[in-house]
Amino acid sequence: MKLVVSVDRDDDLGRKAGVVGPVVGRERVLDAATRLGIADPEDSDTNALFAAIRLHDELRAAGEEVEVVALTGSPKVGVVSDRKVADQFDRVLQAHPAESAILVSDGAEDEYLYPILYSRVRIDGVQRVYIRQSASLESTYYTVLKALKDPKLRAKTVLPLALALLTLGLAAAGGVIGYGVIGLVILLGVYLIFWTFDIDEALIDALRSASTDIRQGSVAFGFGLFAIALVGLGFLSGYNVSVAIPQKTPIDRALLFMQAALIFWLIASFVWESGRAVRRYFLHGRLPRSFFIATTSIGGIGLVSYGIVFAVESLEGLVAPGSLPLVVSTILAGLALVIGAGILQQYLKARAIAATRVDASSSDSPTS
Repeated sequence: MKLVVSVDRDDDLGRKAGVVGPVVGRERVLDAATRLGIADPEDSDTNALFAAIRLHDELRAAGEEVEVVALTGSPKVGVVSDRKVADQFDRVLQAHPAESAILVSDGAEDEYLYPILYSRVRIDGVQRVYIRQSASLESTYYTVLKALKDPKLRAKTVLPLALALLTLGLAAAGGVIGYGVIGLVILLGVYLIFWTFDIDEALIDALRSASTDIRQGSVAFGFGLFAIALVGLGFLSGYNVSVAIPQKTPIDRALLFMQAALIFWLIASFVWESGRAVRRYFLHGRLPRSFFIATTSIGGIGLVSYGIVFAVESLEGLVAPGSLPLVVSTILAGLALVIGAGILQQYLKARAIAATRVDASSSDSPTS
């Protein structure tokens, strides 16, 4: 079987037409495209859906066994939306085992999902849908105004300008324009870091998850709160140790800070992963495979980090010269754990894929 897949990465179908993905089947996809077209006639995802339906009809007319599918993501484009698309695609493949797929895209944004789809099934091609724009737009002003109504574009263009004007305005009103420029540079730097690594999406997702955990009485919230407290204790402990000896150089203080704080941060990581594992255990009756991979990785990263700190301390003369074999052994043990976590992840992934194929073959086999 072949799948014709249309991806709505920012979930216009859900936000505008109330359609919940995945949408499987010609009639359902046609209904979804019609509802989206009525809700927003200018949305290009409507054309992508109709293009997927047409390609489905052409392949079926040529005698191929084909099904059309529409996948939806999230308004928070990034990790959250891509994870939802991947989960929906996995569910579709479980119900409709396919040998290959064709991606129908209305732009470069949806094509970011190509690697996710390709990791699960062979992709025979990508069909791009280009929209022929009308020449009746009266001015560039109208075009820009319409574009700025898009929340994603507005957040990326208007928000930095608003922050800059607000910071400079407050600084000018207080007569400290120099500090305002410094604050502006710091503020924009933090904004760019958040925007580059999608930290804002991670924070929003964490707050939503915490709110859900509180309402449902989940134990994960308690574990998470304890982990955050341990991170704070790590900073406090490192600070106290680093300032206890004022005669030390800045490098020595940084090494003492890391040596004191790392143990708290590693324990916080274990506590955080344990909370997630306990929640999954209560929901599904078993610990997630990722728990063992994550804890092994945390242990390996901790050993490597301590080994690096001890190595630099040895070069700075803060520890005995004879401790070099112990430093090397610590780093090698940490690397072994990290590599072991990677091998374990590949092994468990291969087992899951094999189990899925066995289930699919058994469901396709005729019953007596």
